[in-house]
Amino acid sequence: MKAVRLIQPGMALQTLEVQIPEPGPQEVLVRVMAAGICRSDCHYRAGISPVRPLPLTLGHEVAGTVESWGKEVDCFRKGARVCLHYLATCGACPHCVALNEQFCPSAAMLGKHRDGGYAEFVVMPASSTFILPDEIAFPQGAIMMCSSATSLHALNKARLQAGESVAVFGIGGLGISAIQLAKACGAGTVFAIDIKPGKLDLARSLGAIPVNANETEPVLELKRLTDGRGVDVALELIGLPETMRQAVQCLGVMGRAALAGITNKTLEIAPYQELLNKEAEIIGVSDHLGHELTALLQWAREGKLDLSQVISQSVPLEAEPINAALDRLEKFGEDIRTVIVP
Repeated sequence: MKAVRLIQPGMALQTLEVQIPEPGPQEVLVRVMAAGICRSDCHYRAGISPVRPLPLTLGHEVAGTVESWGKEVDCFRKGARVCLHYLATCGACPHCVALNEQFCPSAAMLGKHRDGGYAEFVVMPASSTFILPDEIAFPQGAIMMCSSATSLHALNKARLQAGESVAVFGIGGLGISAIQLAKACGAGTVFAIDIKPGKLDLARSLGAIPVNANETEPVLELKRLTDGRGVDVALELIGLPETMRQAVQCLGVMGRAALAGITNKTLEIAPYQELLNKEAEIIGVSDHLGHELTALLQWAREGKLDLSQVISQSVPLEAEPINAALDRLEKFGEDIRTVIVP
């Protein structure tokens, strides 16, 4: 089969022919119908976030159809539409039992620690394989498995309550989902912070109040828009120290900043002014959880989560257009989400 693989960090991905993987006793072989290209893949390609073992097929946003399964799997039929929770875990350790499987000692992430969806076929445990409702197209089902799921996990970690205000920093794939999911969770006012007019226009169409960080200082503007109170919840979905700091600074009393963006740089804050004096919180957001996907898929079925405007373009399963899409993501271009359609 064809696969687009990372051979060495810092180098472009390459198209290679590899063997179709064989599913183990508790695994499912999925024919990939769509695979999202995520900003995290830029970090993997660059070596900012190491992957292993190399060479490795990237791609952790995957939807497709069931091709075959292992001898201990009896819950799928051939051709079933599915999407993949990107963590393969043991299911038995204290973290898995507590439904915090991202901390499972044996956790292996699709497209980072095991071959992912930039390929014609991929193998994952049956426990990480979810039925994709007919109402949800494969490309949308794929990107839900990271961008939407991570946004929902961030909102859950931030303990968003009905009526609270939310500031979303970064209106890419995660941000567009975050706006809609915040509203589905009962948020009051939602603010969208970005520097790209097209993305801010899309955020406005979804009911968010846009804040153009190229035209105004976002913390001051958010304080102005909230009559000096600040926001209850801030989500940082970009991975820049500057926007992380702004997410903390815009909080009101007892506000919570959930940081999901990836960076290897240091975040500096003023503890008394920005945290202690307000009893504000900074919350780390790592991945998402399988049990959160049920609500996510249901909201998509009901139209509360609409990703039809999120996918900027589709590309074939070839290294050149995939590398080009990653290059645009690294430069924070206008693309929201690019999806590979093999």
